Amino acid sequence: MAKPKNRVNVVYSTNPDFQYETEQTAEPETLPAEQQKLFVELDKKARAGKQVTLVTGFQMTSHDLEVIARQLKNLCGSGGSSDGDQILVQGDHREKIINWLQARKYQVKRKGG
Repeated sequence: MAKPKNRVNVVYSTNPDFQYETEQTAEPETLPAEQQKLFVELDKKARAGKQVTLVTGFQMTSHDLEVIARQLKNLCGSGGSSDGDQILVQGDHREKIINWLQARKYQVKRKGG
C-alpha cells in the first residue's frame, strides 16, 4: 500500500488502523459562462519567437477546462495545452477564439495590441 506523500502532522504511527490526514486542495467549481471574465492575448515570450494565443481567467474544473481547450484547438486546427486557469493555442487565432467564446456568452476582452 503506497502512503500519500502529503501527510499532515504525523511522521510515523505504529497503529495499523491509523489513517493519515492529508492536505486536499479543493478544485474550483465551474462558474456559468456569463460570470467568467476572460482575456485573449498574443504571446511570444519564452517561446523561441513562436506566436501563441493565450486565453486566461477561466474559473472552472480542470476537466471542463480541458474540454474547452480541445474545442478551441479543433476550431483553430492547431495544437495547444491547458494548465491552471489558462488555455494556450499555437498560432495567432485571437479573432476566431474571441468570436467563439462570445457566441457561448463568455465575457471576453482582447489584451495587448
